[in-house]
Amino acid sequence: MVYQITGISPDQLENITNAPGTVRVTASNKPGFPCRVSLEDAEPGEELLLFNYLSHDVESPYRNSYAIYARIEAKAAARYTDAIPPIFVGRPSGMRAFGKDAMLKTARLSMPGDADATIRQLFELDEVAYIDVHNAAHGCFAARVERFLS
Repeated sequence: MVYQITGISPDQLENITNAPGTVRVTASNKPGFPCRVSLEDAEPGEELLLFNYLSHDVESPYRNSYAIYARIEAKAAARYTDAIPPIFVGRPSGMRAFGKDAMLKTARLSMPGDADATIRQLFELDEVAYIDVHNAAHGCFAARVERFLS
């Protein structure tokens, strides 16, 4: 096994539900509203929160936050081991590979269907500790990919 991708904890939603700047939205189409807890697109009619998420909470120049969606009813963080979550399918992704020092080591653009191969190639580099995946078009954080040793 090489990698694991985990959605954000739904516990984080408790603090942002009524936070300033958080917006409730209803999914109008699928795909289009990728939930960062379930790592799936919401179904039309589902309610989500749109909020600013600090995805790279580090003491480095690469600290990063941006708007993301999460289903209001999300109960558990999804987990994928050596498998690509649905929110990666059909979307080009920017993959930012970081070292243990939270500094960017390299980055790749991954086209639809190439995510697994791109992740594996990045983890062939010893200096890469984790990868933050962002949607290429909108720039929003999709998920973190971490090395997984069984």
